[in-house]
Amino acid sequence: MDEDEFDAFYNASYRRVCAQVYAMIGDSDEAAECVQEAFARAWAHRRKMSSVDYPEAWVRTTAYRLAVGRWRRKKYAGRAADRAVGVRMEMPAVDETHVALVAALKKLPEAQRQAIVLHHIADLPVHQVAAEVGVPTGTIKARLSRGRTALAALLADEAPGTALEGGVR
Repeated sequence: MDEDEFDAFYNASYRRVCAQVYAMIGDSDEAAECVQEAFARAWAHRRKMSSVDYPEAWVRTTAYRLAVGRWRRKKYAGRAADRAVGVRMEMPAVDETHVALVAALKKLPEAQRQAIVLHHIADLPVHQVAAEVGVPTGTIKARLSRGRTALAALLADEAPGTALEGGVR
């Protein structure tokens, strides 16, 4: 992958991957930082990235693992994650539906939340979610079923107008 191809890949994927990682971890600043770090790692290995079947999945997985690693370091070390010095990137305002969805997703078990985000937000087919997570397809189907049921109940408890229009697919 040459520099122009990488720039096009970054421009096409950054916001989408940030939104997906945000939905998985529930912290937009942390998601943006982890996605930036994942893209920096992809840049360092950009020549190898052309042989990767799904480079966006590689970046998303790397960002998610970075977020989990940061969370573990914070939890066990009791210190804040390193913050880059610079201008804070402004994220566009989110609507009430998005906030309600992310709040409901935070209440789900991590495995169900990850399966729902990858399948419904990242729009990956079940077999690809299973491959990315490293579990059998049947396990992903069970997590999706249980997660959708729990998510529907959580969103039904929300005030009218904040539930997803048309339901969760």
